[in-house]
Amino acid sequence: MTRFGDFRPLCTSTPSYPWCNLFYTQLLRHAPASLTGASADQASAPIGVDPTCGALRLGHSGSLGNVANIVACAVSILFTALLVVLTSRRAAAVGRVELRYFQILYLLTLPFQLVSTGAFLEQGSTALTVVTAIHAGLVAALFWALLANAIVATQVVEDGTLSSLIPFHFFTLAFFAATTYIALDTAFMYTHTFGPSAPPEALHGTALFVLTSIWPAAAAILYFALMLYIVLGILNEVRPVWYFILAATVFVLSQLDYFLLNKVICRGSNTRVDGSFVATILETAAVGILYLAWKSITEDSWDDAYYE
Repeated sequence: MTRFGDFRPLCTSTPSYPWCNLFYTQLLRHAPASLTGASADQASAPIGVDPTCGALRLGHSGSLGNVANIVACAVSILFTALLVVLTSRRAAAVGRVELRYFQILYLLTLPFQLVSTGAFLEQGSTALTVVTAIHAGLVAALFWALLANAIVATQVVEDGTLSSLIPFHFFTLAFFAATTYIALDTAFMYTHTFGPSAPPEALHGTALFVLTSIWPAAAAILYFALMLYIVLGILNEVRPVWYFILAATVFVLSQLDYFLLNKVICRGSNTRVDGSFVATILETAAVGILYLAWKSITEDSWDDAYYE
């Protein structure tokens, strides 16, 4: 029977689900007999815990690893870097600094995602476990930054000032540090506060599940609700709403692909690729659309006539 906080269904049925790396390490150290099927051979094991489908580690049986998502992450890094540059040029735009920090955080998640899901580091290795834990921390911080952008857009505090940036950075660091620590403790069992999973094969981790699954979903919903209120209720604009609706739709599609079509693509390609690359492309597209939405409701430069 699956309980709230059990990662077992995700780690067996969702190829390239990164947080499974943490539980692989936990099982390897505390219940190695639980590693069966494709996970039994640590040297070639794919991402996941006894996954039903997954690319073997790079170099084993001719595997190229998760090559499609590696390419998608690399392209997304270049695209997001361009967004950071474009955002920085809009000197007078409200929320410019906060949006740029959000984009930078997303940019930082991409190389960690590339490594944690690329299937070229050995499962259970310290390097892969630490990279995955940092990746989890960055994802939790990223969604706080997303929600913070909506809060700043309400102009409760003036954007770009210490009253905005101090809480922004404080909670960014808090989410990052807390989630990274919980992820590391889940894997290495420093204190046993967040495990071990009981029974081991359930891959149970309530805190990790909340911070990597529930929190991002809640933050995204709150962000879109706040932005729709601001655009419709305060700015009385209609056209920008379609950008936000499009961004939300693309983001939802990315999650549907990841959790529903991922395994289908993996099996259809005979484990050569899985659907994670589609999810990465759609998530990056959503970030790009959010930039267009922000651009549509902000000014490009200071109105010089106003200051004359």
